Amino acid sequence: MKEIIIDSAYFGIALSILVYFVSTKIKSKTKLDFLNPLFLTIVLIIIFLLSFKIDYEVYNSSAKYLSYLLTPATVCLAVPLYKQINLLKKNVKAVIIGITVGVITSLGSIFLMSFLLGLTHEQYVSILPKSITTAIGLGISEELGGIPSITIAAIVLTGNLGNIMAVWICKLFRIKEPIAVGLAIGTSSHALGTTKALEIGEIKGAMSSLSIAVAGLLTVIFASVFATFM
Repeated sequence: MKEIIIDSAYFGIALSILVYFVSTKIKSKTKLDFLNPLFLTIVLIIIFLLSFKIDYEVYNSSAKYLSYLLTPATVCLAVPLYKQINLLKKNVKAVIIGITVGVITSLGSIFLMSFLLGLTHEQYVSILPKSITTAIGLGISEELGGIPSITIAAIVLTGNLGNIMAVWICKLFRIKEPIAVGLAIGTSSHALGTTKALEIGEIKGAMSSLSIAVAGLLTVIFASVFATFM
């Protein structure tokens, strides 16, 4: 029976959707921020695969097709931005400066951490694009000679941490301006953080959506410069 199930062409997709559904129910019942549905889904699937001794490649053979939805899902984030286009026009200078500073801060912190921890150049460039969406981050990592698997892990971890901790950090530093909150979340934790921004406000979600695209483009430019530092 086990062999029949895992050999199914829909095993990975079905498992991912089912576990994510369960995770959303857990989050809605507990109301705990650290039980982020995506993060919880990752943990539960790992536990499931280890418990039933199912090879990751068996799971990923069909689950990988879910990643094809990542690009159109990211594009859909332009909808809330379009609704706030007038607000964007009024604050375009602050938006550009804010995202640029955020990108440079992200890359600079990775350089400092890598230097202090004695990481190799290959490891360093693998985590440089941690704060941007996977599609762009993987391209940067491969171009700079990084390790794709490390890059994916860094991007997913960063996004989940942003989703879980964004509201708490904004409260800690008393950041209340919707535009500032949205830009901070989107620039630091890409699409995963943006889902949280959309939950807490339309303006925050729109600005976070914008940050994904602009931060991605700026990271493409600045990452090649920072890559030469180590």
